[in-house]
Amino acid sequence: MLEVRHLKTLIALRETGSLVEAADRVFLTQSALSHQLKELESRLGCELFIRKSRPLRFSEAGKRLLQLAEDVLARVEDAERDIKKLIHGEAGRLFMAIECHSCFNWLMPTIDIFRNQWPAIELDFSGGFTFEPLPALAQGDIDLVITSDPQFIKGVEYVPLFSYEMHLGIANQHPLANKPYLEPKDLADQTLITYPVERSRLDVFRQFLNPAGVEPLAVRTSELTLMMVQLVASGRGLCALPNWVLAEYADKQLISVRSAGAKGIWPTLYAAVREEQLNNGYLQDFLQLAKAHCLKNLQGVKQV
Repeated sequence: MLEVRHLKTLIALRETGSLVEAADRVFLTQSALSHQLKELESRLGCELFIRKSRPLRFSEAGKRLLQLAEDVLARVEDAERDIKKLIHGEAGRLFMAIECHSCFNWLMPTIDIFRNQWPAIELDFSGGFTFEPLPALAQGDIDLVITSDPQFIKGVEYVPLFSYEMHLGIANQHPLANKPYLEPKDLADQTLITYPVERSRLDVFRQFLNPAGVEPLAVRTSELTLMMVQLVASGRGLCALPNWVLAEYADKQLISVRSAGAKGIWPTLYAAVREEQLNNGYLQDFLQLAKAHCLKNLQGVKQV
């Protein structure tokens, strides 16, 4: 009666709170997802969630199935992981570099989980401020790069993790806070605060300012996200960061955030790996852990 796909659907509904987003999460159309749920409810003879509730609320029967889903899916993942260990062995290394410098807040919990499940894998990582990670990946010096800027390099594959919206952070009292969204020309007389990396690796230049031929009044750099936000809050400039990063500070009303353009800019974050390692058991498990953690915990991200 119950299948693993049903349990995955229920978990997706709980994590997204929306039929539309849950359908994207499990790679179905909204109508196909609705049909699957109605069929399941028909088999069980009860409703699993309250229709038209905002946010979506589960019935008592739905809550019981959610408990089952958590238990069963965890056991399935454990079994799959054990099989990968049997096939590929447990020893190896996973050296990482991060071009997305605001990714540490989700990467560290993922690494902690991974360490417990693959204790024999040697782990190390670098922030990538002072060297070019992708050429180092191709040469075999590192094994994985987190980046939003894929470049064609022979032998390197890019695995999409999730999409995020680039938000612009501004002081609450800033005149631009009165606008529903910002346009490139709005930054022409502003100080832009960025990480200390080349402009070609920053979404705000590559996808927002450069196509419009706009140059900010000044550029100031900081290696620390918190320092960038503090500078923004004190009116020292604007910053452009992923939506999940700025959401924490916007929720506390420390700063205001606006989209870049009427439709927003939605880059995709990738894990770059060498082609010959793509089917490596522990590497695949790390990628699955990272995707699952981000989709569950990062506000405003979307599955690719």
